[in-house]
Amino acid sequence: MLYQFHELKSALLLPLTALAQATSRTFTNPLSPLSMMPGANRMAAGYELLYRLGKDYKKPPFDIKSVQCHGRDVPIVEQTIAEKPFCKLLRFKRYADDPQVIQWLKDEPVVLVCAPLSGHHATLLRDTVRTLLQHHKVYVTDWIDARMVPAEDGPFHLTDYVHYIQDFIRHIGAENLHVISVCQPAVPVLAAISLLASAGEATPRTMTMMGGPIDARRSPTAVNALATDKSFEWFENNVIHAVPANYPGHGRKVYPGFLQHAGFVATNPDRHLSSHYDYYQNLVDGDLDDAEAHVRFYDEYNAVLDMAAEYYLDTIRDVFQEFRLASGTWEIDGKPVRPQDITGAALLTIEGELDDITGAGQTAAAHDLCAGIPGARKQHVTAQGCGHYGIFSGRRWREDIYPQLRAFIASYR
Repeated sequence: MLYQFHELKSALLLPLTALAQATSRTFTNPLSPLSMMPGANRMAAGYELLYRLGKDYKKPPFDIKSVQCHGRDVPIVEQTIAEKPFCKLLRFKRYADDPQVIQWLKDEPVVLVCAPLSGHHATLLRDTVRTLLQHHKVYVTDWIDARMVPAEDGPFHLTDYVHYIQDFIRHIGAENLHVISVCQPAVPVLAAISLLASAGEATPRTMTMMGGPIDARRSPTAVNALATDKSFEWFENNVIHAVPANYPGHGRKVYPGFLQHAGFVATNPDRHLSSHYDYYQNLVDGDLDDAEAHVRFYDEYNAVLDMAAEYYLDTIRDVFQEFRLASGTWEIDGKPVRPQDITGAALLTIEGELDDITGAGQTAAAHDLCAGIPGARKQHVTAQGCGHYGIFSGRRWREDIYPQLRAFIASYR
């Protein structure tokens, strides 16, 4: 009933948020007499904040229309290359009419960005993708909200995630591919490439793992503590709900996005409270640039998706409670997951010094597991002063981390 209650709450808030938005505009529209009242800017800011706190957030678009490549403004077209029930493989195709630029673009490395399936949409990686497009051909996994997948399409397990990644690697071609896993997918991506190696299939040239829980036993955070303090049965009985009748996935068991969002906020309530107050004050003071930055961030942060119950529960058990990859006990379709079988790929791990979601050493654990990769082909980066989101988005990502990632990929072309 919790999901139904959430939907009822959203329906009840809809007219109130619409009214709050309309009222805010009456206090800012220069043609409205209310805009000339003393304190009109504060009234407008208050109603605008109320609107944003109560509105429903939809998946935002990537909206990458062009990037700067080789000193030229290069148009971008977003294409769906492959489609599965729970995921689309997107390509951000770069176009040019200058023969020299076309040749440059053709010669650049191919990158598959494996987006996290942990509550947010793949568009959370917009800055990651836009930056990579300057010097790479870019593919991205775009995970689909489980409530939009009809129940007749069947379940989706963590092992299905692994198979999806394998299929996408084969589709693009592993021989000239560089795979980047951002956060959560580090575990299934390493498993996918390990199984390819064990089967004698081609593996990507490089693997880059950014802030992922390869071994969640190291430097456990509050996120890890939540998964270990509760039993598997507790998660199964308390956070799994059926999708209501007003969605295509009616009846499918999911871990709802609104619960994940509540968890995100609960980890740093003071930070979010302060951010919303600053937004209100920026509107009052007319500081529209900072206010717009707040809007862009929370339009993304508040847009969440449901995860299939099987996948979520598998992740809780296999990654955060039993540590199957790190302990060497993970089997998929009866085959052991053996990272030590990877010999042809180079490995880069990236961690944030201040990451409060994936603790220090959790991602670097991949180096110990991938014993078959020579030390000369391994590299680790700890981004100083950087939190979890900062390793793939923002100034530090663009100015400090990306140049090192770009150089690493370029050295194994």
